[in-house]
Amino acid sequence: MTTGFSSTSCRFADYFVICGLDTDSGLEPDELSGEQWEELDLLRAGHRDNFEQSPLRRTFKSKVLAHYPDNVEWNPFDQDAVGMLCMPKGLAFRTQVDSREPQFHSFIITREDGSRTYGFALTFFEEVTSKQICSAMQTLYHMHNAEQYDILHTPTSPKGPEDLHRYHSQPRPVLHAAPSISRLQRFNSYDISRDTLYVSKCICLITPMAFPQACRKVLQQLHQAVACPQPPPLPLESYIYNILYEVPLPPSGRSLKFSGVYGPVVCQRPSTFELPLFDFAISEMFNLLGVENVLQLFTCALLEMQILLYSQHYQRLMSVAESITALMFPFQWQHVYVPILPASLLHFLDAPVPYLMGLHSNGQDDRTKLELPQEANLCFVDIDNHFIELPEELPQFPNKLEFIQEISEVLVSFGLSPEGNIPSSDSQTKYRSFRSVDMVSDKRNGNLASPLHSYLLKENETIARLQALVKRTGVSTPKEEELLCDEEELKMHNSNIHIREVFANRFTQMFADYEVFVIQPSQDKESWFTNRDQMQNFDKASFLSDQPEPYLPFLSRFLETQMFASFIDSKILCHDDEDKEHTLRVFDARVDKIRMLNVRTPTLRTSMYQRCTNIEESEKAIEMRVTKIDHTALHPHLLDMKIGQGRHEQGFFPRLQSDVLSTGPTSNKWAKRSAPAQWRRRDRQKQHAEHLYLDNDQREKYIQEARNLGTTIRQPKLSNLSPSVIAQTNWKFVEGLLKECRNKTKRMLVEKMGREAVELGHGEVSITGVEENTLIASLCDLLERIWSHGLQVKQGKSALWSHLETCGLVFSHQLLRKSDGGGSAMPPLKVSLIQDMRHIQNIGEIKTDVGKARAWVRLSMEKKLLSRHLKQLLSDHELTKKLYKRYAFLRCDDEKEQFLYHLLSFNAVDYFCFTNVFTTIMIPYHVVAVPSKKLGGSMFTANPWVCVSGELAETGVLQVPRNMLEITFECQNLGKLTTVQMGHDNTGLYAKWLVECVMVRNEITGHTYKFPCGRWLGKGVDDGSLERILVGELMTPTTENDERMCRTPPMQQSPGMMRRFVTISPNKLNTGQIQEGVGEAINGIVKHFHKPEKERGSLTLLLCGEFGLVWALEQVFQHGFKSPRLFKNVFIWDFLGKDCSHSETPSTAISLDENWQTRVRTFCRFMRAINSTSRNIGKDGKFQMLVCLGARDHLLHYWIALLADCPITGQMYEDTALLKDRSLVNSLIRVLQTLQDFNITLEASLVKGVGI
Repeated sequence: MTTGFSSTSCRFADYFVICGLDTDSGLEPDELSGEQWEELDLLRAGHRDNFEQSPLRRTFKSKVLAHYPDNVEWNPFDQDAVGMLCMPKGLAFRTQVDSREPQFHSFIITREDGSRTYGFALTFFEEVTSKQICSAMQTLYHMHNAEQYDILHTPTSPKGPEDLHRYHSQPRPVLHAAPSISRLQRFNSYDISRDTLYVSKCICLITPMAFPQACRKVLQQLHQAVACPQPPPLPLESYIYNILYEVPLPPSGRSLKFSGVYGPVVCQRPSTFELPLFDFAISEMFNLLGVENVLQLFTCALLEMQILLYSQHYQRLMSVAESITALMFPFQWQHVYVPILPASLLHFLDAPVPYLMGLHSNGQDDRTKLELPQEANLCFVDIDNHFIELPEELPQFPNKLEFIQEISEVLVSFGLSPEGNIPSSDSQTKYRSFRSVDMVSDKRNGNLASPLHSYLLKENETIARLQALVKRTGVSTPKEEELLCDEEELKMHNSNIHIREVFANRFTQMFADYEVFVIQPSQDKESWFTNRDQMQNFDKASFLSDQPEPYLPFLSRFLETQMFASFIDSKILCHDDEDKEHTLRVFDARVDKIRMLNVRTPTLRTSMYQRCTNIEESEKAIEMRVTKIDHTALHPHLLDMKIGQGRHEQGFFPRLQSDVLSTGPTSNKWAKRSAPAQWRRRDRQKQHAEHLYLDNDQREKYIQEARNLGTTIRQPKLSNLSPSVIAQTNWKFVEGLLKECRNKTKRMLVEKMGREAVELGHGEVSITGVEENTLIASLCDLLERIWSHGLQVKQGKSALWSHLETCGLVFSHQLLRKSDGGGSAMPPLKVSLIQDMRHIQNIGEIKTDVGKARAWVRLSMEKKLLSRHLKQLLSDHELTKKLYKRYAFLRCDDEKEQFLYHLLSFNAVDYFCFTNVFTTIMIPYHVVAVPSKKLGGSMFTANPWVCVSGELAETGVLQVPRNMLEITFECQNLGKLTTVQMGHDNTGLYAKWLVECVMVRNEITGHTYKFPCGRWLGKGVDDGSLERILVGELMTPTTENDERMCRTPPMQQSPGMMRRFVTISPNKLNTGQIQEGVGEAINGIVKHFHKPEKERGSLTLLLCGEFGLVWALEQVFQHGFKSPRLFKNVFIWDFLGKDCSHSETPSTAISLDENWQTRVRTFCRFMRAINSTSRNIGKDGKFQMLVCLGARDHLLHYWIALLADCPITGQMYEDTALLKDRSLVNSLIRVLQTLQDFNITLEASLVKGVGI
């Protein structure tokens, strides 16, 4: 996409380049390219020997034969880079039996600062006239045939002619020899006496902006002039001189016409109020891939994944790469961008960073035989076969179905299929493309019959609309043969703007309120830039909270990308419209328009799909420019050349005269960087603001440097491929990975620590579940990239999992760690890296290596063992040396140690990233019932049982062996454990059991929960309960000193105290403390419901746990009770039962009003229902159930008022009791009334057996 230019050139083209065979140096094998392609062939085919390659298929060095001018100061000529990208696979040789059609492709050179230069190349074939070259090729074939002759005499040689042809490595047509000719002669594909040898040559334009359509026409007409028997009207030097020195760039919002060899060329450029310049055909990408695949590729690009495009056509690679990045407006790709990867740079696929690269398929279509260095986070796009392979866990783009529908309608309106078209054969594709080019050329030259021409114009709606527009503006319609832009090109421009507007509209809708959430820095720009990587520039949590739920999976990941951070940085640094970059200014104008039309507010949550409405305006602007040309460049003219120069020889591109092309005219207004006043009008400044970075502009410096934060390399250096340069490149990758690890761990810790971190001036108030999952997923991606960097031999899609499996054979006999499980009652749990691997392998739901690696990382983080496990994994230095190259990150000792140290910081917080993600897997649990040490269970004769409940599920009743008091069982993931129901069947002679606690351990994560009890279970003891509901606390495992862990506040536990009046502590709570306790309990419930639903903890803990609502109301009823000596073994439930009996007497009922009677009847109904339950939960258990049901049905405040007025209360309480203080009771009622605003859903274990 044409943004980010460093050139201040005003010329259309900076260089004209010729590449090809240097006959002086002869045939030079391109060893670097050859080795790389052989390496790739090994990866593709499994085995391929060098001698199998036919000499015509081998790689030979191409060279830059000439370039004009020698150099321009604003764009220094990079000979190595241009040579590689003009002919990425080097020289190609053909004979007369091979196809030799010209091929056009474009390429891009990205500098370290992100600025770009474009190249447009036309490759064609010339006959080889050098006898030395022909003889060298003949010699190579003799050597090749001798090697193949040896193969024929091996036992595995092909038997018949058909087998022989299949075995031969050349895909090109082969001349079949007569049966009498020897086997050796059948290999003879080139014979100097009968065959004509051709070699590829390339002509290329290097330009500061991308005008592929215009450059294609220029180059095709130059080649046509060479191929034509008749010489062109002027020597080729005249046309090349014209395009280099006399044709300017079209100014913003203007169109320009200049002359080619045989016809005019028109190009136009959008104004500063339109979408940026883009002249590639986006429809070609949709035609090749289809809408569904394009949208998936688009999503991967936005989330900055590694993207590899794969095709045997260089132009397809470039077209898809440029199109997908153009559709990102207003965001820009910030990472490695190499649409065409030269053969000599295949090692760059090892880059452990996000990249978008294009790989030539070399005629190999079988994807299964192509093994790449890393695939865990790779989006692989096989362009030629209409196929895309996506990374795992890819979120869906918001409103995907509606978006696809809108794009499809645009494509259909231009006669394109939304599913795309898979070409039946390459030959038909080439035929169609060249016929269309010929037809355009003939039409431009007036050779097309006028009746057909008129018919085409009448049938074409676009042209008809253009003519109507012209007629309305009062301009006469040009003659048909003088149309300024052929209909196919105009159709391309219109389809481009339609598609781009639809995509741009998605972002303006999704980010219509983004400015509200931009965090403006409080310090000056210098200080802000110095601390940029530690600063938050966007309120992500608040922004996500305002988005529709379906958007969150995508948006939460997109907000973490470098492209979004850079976009917000540029927003912060540009306060007014004059300072803004072109893309930001256009986007903000569209956002303002949408907000004005829709009257949106920042808090509006809607997923309603808004279609694009401003296409017509953009389309009219293009049609106006191509209807009336704003500028016409100078026509080519004769140059001051010596007699005999510029001679025409058909089929051969001439040796150009450097003396006339090296320098432009000194008086020409386009030759110098400083243009005259007539071109320095107001759109000149807009042009710079739109496309050019100014070196002396401090603002641009800040933006560029801010963009480079977190990035390492935009594109590999093509000028020097020495081992030292490659090593330096990989060192930058190592530094970048370490920096990314440091930033990621810091971000995750700051977010997780929440309010404490906010008070210290970092981060945001809290982290949502979606955000946490996004950050952990991104950490998994980082680990995969680290483990893929510098890998010697790839064994699977996940480098991390392959390493784990390899080490599994070494470490399987070792016991790495023992833990006491958090309590002496539990047997030690053997925990090791290998054991955790086996747990993951046993999970049937995880099918892929990448999924297994991510699950292992999540499990290790939850167990706080990630750093320890990885340290153990890397402790085998010999294995690491065997698996990784010297430059690999994992072989850089200092960086590796720092990396493990950063990961160790995760032990400071609690993650449940495994438990909360894998919710449907089967997990083994171990339960131990711990009897009281003083009154052990040795005489206990009943049969105990337990029922374990968690946030996700419940086990049901599980019988526990009486003699062992422990059990191991497997069930679906229960989530975080909340309660244990425990009881026995009251059988045998001694059915009384004093239980200290119950311990439950998750055998995979190692999490151990303690459920305190300290109560009797049995008839005639305590409150007569045969079963109890216990609330759990997550235990903190003891660890070595070097890995001491911090804890988040512990989960609530069951009250260990006995809830009887006779056991009230002498240190009674006063009324103020009781009110505070009730207030805290209610506040906990209120805060619970104000959290997003997916992030709420267990409500059971807030109701029944320590200092929960049940405990708080117990304190209310215990306060001021008269001497318990008169009421031995009397429980709160007994007191409530007396109140209920008194309220139901007829005399009491008559004296009450109707509302009061209704409340009394309700209270008594609940009491009777709980008393009649079949469960043996005891009196304290019944009181707990009553409080829970009252909270659920919003009745507690009525019941408190009822009990405070009951005469029984007056008899049983002191005058100082809280229940007899009217003001305190009213205050209590008001506090309890706040529960009316919430829909309280009780856990099944709390209300089991009660049908209310």
